[in-house]
This record gives sequence, C-alpha cells and structure tokens, in this order.
Amino acid sequence: MIYTVTFNPSLDYYVKVNNLRSGIVNRTVSEYISVGGKGLNVSLALKELGDSSFAFGFVAGFTGRTIDDKITRMGLEHEFIEVEGQSRINVKIKSTTETDINGTGAKVSERDVDRLTEKLCERLKAGDWLIICGSVPAPLDDRTYENLLKKIKPAKDINIVVDACGALLTNTLKYRPFLIKPNIFELSEIFGLKTLPDTKQIAACARSLQKQGARNVIVSMGGDGAVMVTETDQALYVRAARGQLVNSVGAGDSMIAGFIHEYLKSGNYFSSLNFATAAGSACAFTQHLATREQIEYIESLML
Repeated sequence: MIYTVTFNPSLDYYVKVNNLRSGIVNRTVSEYISVGGKGLNVSLALKELGDSSFAFGFVAGFTGRTIDDKITRMGLEHEFIEVEGQSRINVKIKSTTETDINGTGAKVSERDVDRLTEKLCERLKAGDWLIICGSVPAPLDDRTYENLLKKIKPAKDINIVVDACGALLTNTLKYRPFLIKPNIFELSEIFGLKTLPDTKQIAACARSLQKQGARNVIVSMGGDGAVMVTETDQALYVRAARGQLVNSVGAGDSMIAGFIHEYLKSGNYFSSLNFATAAGSACAFTQHLATREQIEYIESLML
C-alpha cells in the first residue's frame, strides 16, 4: 500500500489577472479553488494513474472541513486528523508572472504528530510505501520528519519517499529513504551554491546526498528536465518535453507519482524517470494535475 502524509494541506485559490499592478484594484479574468498540499497532490496523481493510495494529513477549521469534503467527493481514501487553528488558503496569482501567497496553516502540536505516528504504525506493513511531502506548520521544526521516521523506520521495512526543503529533508537521510526529490533551487540551497549547477555538478551533489543515506536522488530542473543518481550507481538525465507553462503547482508532486507508478510496474530506473518527467511536464502544461492521457501523450513526445 502507498501512504502519503501532508502536514499542511490547503485550499488553493487560483486567480488570473491580466497585467497585475500593485497599489490599485485589479480584477480577475478567471478564478477557481482546488485542494492543495504536496502529499495530497501525489495521492491524486496516483489515483489518476490507476494506483491506490491512502492519504493522511492535518486539517483545522472551516477550510479543513472543506478540504475533507472535497477529497471525499474525489473518491480518495484518507484520514485527516483535526487540530487547532485554520487550514491555510494559498493564493496563486497568474499574470505576466506567477505569484504565490501561501498561508501559515493549522496549529499542529507534537501530540498531534504522535497521533499521526500511532495511526501509521497501526497500518504500515513490510513493503509499503510512505511518502512525506511539503512544509510543516509552526511551531513544528525541521526535525519533524526525522522524529516521525525515528519512531517508524526501525520497526517497519518500508520504502520511504521524502520531498521537502533544507534541513527538513536532510535530517531524514539517516533513515535511508528510497527516494528524495529536491528541485535544482532546493539542491543549491542545501549545498550553499551561488549559481545554479550544471548536470555534472547536480549529479555530484546528488551523490553526496547518497553518502548521507539517500538511496536514490532525483533533482528536478523544471523545463530543463531531471537528473537522477541511483543506488545501482547510474547517473541518468532526461530532457523535459517542450510546451507552454500554464501552472507549475503540483509538477514536482506529479513527478513523484509518475516515478512510483512506473517503478512499481517495471522496476526500471530510466523508464521511471522518463515517465516521472513526462508527468511533471504534463502538469505544468495544464491548469492543475494532468490526466493519464495527457501524461502518456507527453511521454510519447519524449521517446
């Protein structure tokens, strides 16, 4: 079974504004609301690809109830833990550039994390997948994922996937996650790079993360594709398909879903990276998460 964890789900309010200008009243051309949060996006993308998953997360207040209701109507198996505060609303402004205003999120306590840990320990079995993605709300810190895995990993022979920033990610490496997926900007931040690295430098940084414990590392580079170093000592590069960027939100989450979908089917790292890159590109070319047909079409352009 595949389990996803989203500490900070959201309602994402997308607005399109022609030529956004600060300091005046701007009027939208179009707008819509969708459920957000990296782990939830992974689960929804897996569902579109025909793979079952179970989504855990924390929700609070009326926005949390709305998230729960929307996920229920989407037919995604899930269990959300109710906490204090209010689940966040993120504003995604599409104009001549993309501008995101992300909310802080619910008030998740250490006791709430313990409740989640107990539920995961009850469900997880050998061979299962645990995908932990995204940020954590205050007052939780960058050891939150590490502490969660400390209580789960030693007792469970599971495949761990982590997609997070900075120390929130690197603190988990001691638990040998099957896969981590920083993007090129997150990788540069981790290693203190002043300029964006080329593919050779990316592979070198990824191998450094392997030495710290990661089994496989994918570094996504947006429209420039993705680099992967594998536990079988392969260094792989896949070029992204060309197309018009519509929305970058969820592209990285779609990559994770695409990789796991293909890896479970084929066990082949290159075909899995290729399909993952197609899934990320297809998402970027659409208003939200891509359909399976859209992903397979983009993949056909990459062959």
